[in-house]
Amino acid sequence: YLAAHDGWILFGVSLLHAAALAPITILADALALGSATPPVHSARRGFEYGWVRGTGSGVFIIGTLLSGQAVSSFGLDIIIWLQALLLAMAACAGILVPELIHHRPADIVRSPAGGVRVLLGIAQFRNLVIVASLILGSHAMHDAFAVIRWSAAGISPGAASLLWSESVAAEVFVFFVVGPALVKRLTPAGALAMAALAGMLRWTVAAQTTDVIALGFVQPLHGITFALLHLACMDLIARLVPQGLEGTAQAIYGTVGIGAASALLTLVSGALYARLGAQGFWVMASLCVFALPVTLKLREGVLGQSHRR
Repeated sequence: YLAAHDGWILFGVSLLHAAALAPITILADALALGSATPPVHSARRGFEYGWVRGTGSGVFIIGTLLSGQAVSSFGLDIIIWLQALLLAMAACAGILVPELIHHRPADIVRSPAGGVRVLLGIAQFRNLVIVASLILGSHAMHDAFAVIRWSAAGISPGAASLLWSESVAAEVFVFFVVGPALVKRLTPAGALAMAALAGMLRWTVAAQTTDVIALGFVQPLHGITFALLHLACMDLIARLVPQGLEGTAQAIYGTVGIGAASALLTLVSGALYARLGAQGFWVMASLCVFALPVTLKLREGVLGQSHRR
């Protein structure tokens, strides 16, 4: 990046950069999920998967605050140097990550395309991806246009930053404190239904007002619409996915349920915001409405599978 100035060169570097980093979250989630609950006769201690994601979200807040100070002191170029340094440290840390060994590996692992077919043949997994696509995709307009709308309504950058930090702090709180217990108490399908209802409320308020107090009340719902949803999806993947296909399942969830849906709906959000303004949030709320009946199907499917076992 430091040597690149032409637009197409920057585009090429960005593309390679994104392609190189894309598998990291998927593989990390698969490894963390597989390691969180050790085998019955293993001496290893288990841990809550949500603690891993919560740590990442917490460090994101710290990194955001520190990067702002670094840019103020050293200019924009410091971003590239710090990112290079942190990625080098990540590479060193990656060497220390133990391999997740499958004692009974699935034969289908030898054929990635076959693994995808197996997963897409599981109705509950398809429903999981549909719910994730609808609810996580509904965040697209907020992520792209919320700050623009807040600024146009006279909300100061400081207040906007506080609102944004509030949502990330709620995400950390759910990952660390209440999320795992809620998933167990409500069941994963119930937690997904709660995420859909929270999304409906959040985007309805966003469509109606830019009052800072009202926004301050609904921004913490991000802890439910994202963090609780993600924990529930991880729980379902651990239950539904055959051994040896965890990485493939994470890839489908990450690229279709999160990546493709968010990319497509970001494009749609641009057209909606240009034509409807904040009323476009009603469309995002409707996506959460459509997700709700799919969570009921998911609940029935998982319960049926539990009874068969």
